[in-house]
Amino acid sequence: MSMTDLLKYCEQHAPDTAQMIEALVRLESPSTDKAAVDRCGAALADILRRAGSHVDVLQQADRGDHIRARFGDDGSPVLLLGHFDTVWPLGTLERMPLHRHGDRLHGPGTFDMKAGIAIALAAASALRATATPHPPITMLWTTDEEIGSGTSRSAIEAEARQSRAVLVLEPALPGGALKTARKGCGEYELTVHGVAAHAGLDPGKGASAIHELAAQIAAVERLQDLPRGITVNAGVISGGTRPNVVAELARAVVDVRAVTVADAVAVDAAFRRLHPARPGTRLTIQGGFERPPMERTEAVATLFGRAAAVAAVLGHELREGSAGGGSDGNFTAALGVPTLDGLGAVGDGAHAAHEHVDTSTLPWRAALVAGLIAELK
Repeated sequence: MSMTDLLKYCEQHAPDTAQMIEALVRLESPSTDKAAVDRCGAALADILRRAGSHVDVLQQADRGDHIRARFGDDGSPVLLLGHFDTVWPLGTLERMPLHRHGDRLHGPGTFDMKAGIAIALAAASALRATATPHPPITMLWTTDEEIGSGTSRSAIEAEARQSRAVLVLEPALPGGALKTARKGCGEYELTVHGVAAHAGLDPGKGASAIHELAAQIAAVERLQDLPRGITVNAGVISGGTRPNVVAELARAVVDVRAVTVADAVAVDAAFRRLHPARPGTRLTIQGGFERPPMERTEAVATLFGRAAAVAAVLGHELREGSAGGGSDGNFTAALGVPTLDGLGAVGDGAHAAHEHVDTSTLPWRAALVAGLIAELK
């Protein structure tokens, strides 16, 4: 195998890779709009078929249909994983038009993460065109990652269990670094039921749900441990009806993140132990960790080492780091399957108005993915 041949192919076809990003971005695909997501998915499925894969459309009732593609069928595959849903509502292209400024390609969903899909397709094409031996490839592109992966998690885990490694095409860290660790992400809803009363005439007959909720928020805030990477944020609060009424109901939604599985388990247990501090109030707790932490295990470190070796041959020093947000790679890593994240585009602005990818880096990123797949044979 010649890494030089892979890189040369990816360089020659860099305009095609950029055009594919543009085509996918023009098909706006907000997570909660099934019709829009499915239009993008149908186009993606057609591209994958023309690339020589066998495509299965994993139909969903309420979310967009997930797309699975298989290249080759002899042996345990490498799973290329990502999503084509975005956080941007329909019509965003009107105020954030797709455009180029030098080496930057701007547009909603470019960086997170339609460029990653184009990079994966370029890598598969490079392997095929150069006749480079490689293991089978499965691509799984999902439609609900941005809203928790509720309909895709079972398919992700099923494919991961059959795979020798998982390469996640989410965006890179600044400078192109890969992600070898991610925080686990949880969300808890605290609901307090109190007793309503007139705040002036009969305050002693009431039990304030708001005052109790404030005490509960203070309690969960004490779980935060920034040096250990445990964060707790009460991001949504509601309750009460009028200033002169002792509140009968109050609610808070709390975001929680942890670096290790052990810490996630401990934080979850602490939430389950919460109990009312004020007589007359009742507390209910819903939620939990939606994504387990992706820890930098020995298997993850070994896979990164192989990627770094491929990058070195391509003339790049590859670095690694951790991310505070989760991805579908959290699920696969938690199964013990070697997982490497952040193999997608170099750029900036995920979920932001300045979202863009650096098109000058597309060739070597695609060659990196292709070379790593080949190394995993």
